[in-house]
Amino acid sequence: MRGCVLVTIFVFVFGANTAIAAVDALDPKSVDWPFSGALGRFDEDSLRRGLDIYLNACSYCHSLKFVAYRNLIDIGISENEAKKIAAQNLFKDGPNEIGEMFDRPGRLSDKFFSPFPNDQAARFANGGALPPDLSLIVKSRRNGPNYIYSLLTGYGELPPQDFELLQGMQYNSYFSGRQIAMPPPLYEGFVNNAQGAPATIEEMAYDVTQFLSWAAEPKMDIRKRLGLNVIIFLIILTGLFIAIKRQVWKEIH
Repeated sequence: MRGCVLVTIFVFVFGANTAIAAVDALDPKSVDWPFSGALGRFDEDSLRRGLDIYLNACSYCHSLKFVAYRNLIDIGISENEAKKIAAQNLFKDGPNEIGEMFDRPGRLSDKFFSPFPNDQAARFANGGALPPDLSLIVKSRRNGPNYIYSLLTGYGELPPQDFELLQGMQYNSYFSGRQIAMPPPLYEGFVNNAQGAPATIEEMAYDVTQFLSWAAEPKMDIRKRLGLNVIIFLIILTGLFIAIKRQVWKEIH
């Protein structure tokens, strides 16, 4: 199902009793992320494109249970647009005045809509695999952003001749065992890029990875700005202390 386009990143599929060759995955590609480093910040345009990929693909199988719709305002989404995104889903609420539960459109205060009411329903809809919540998926993987980007762009290679690719599996050299059950999640032209042209797989992988990185730490930009201001304040304060010390002790030799 197209809606499950990113389930391949995170779900170890194929049954516990299936033997998969123990082949080491390649180290993730090294990407120059704009949010890296002490002064790095998220690219809001990229975040909004990544949100579009999430809403039109990942949200059918994956939740963002730690991210509220109001958080979208922090990446440049207007309040009215965020309200429209929230209202696209019906949330169970209640009880009402007669003691019954009811459905209502989503609000800014709601966390992102979960596509399944419980884990059992999610497993049933996905052949026994449980699509994980994506709120902290970047932090739960070693070298998370690079790993996710590499996996998304790691399809298409042919396996070595001596590699035993199990039936129904796809070769991906960045996944554990180098084979994964789901087909390639991204396709050329799935969304358009900033110039309005069909986006490449690399562009889409870059944008959705950055969005998931933001979802894992939506207040990162604020934290970094605060840290920079504190450092500047401490430098100025240190300079004042040195000047005062010299003034007080200048007559003593």
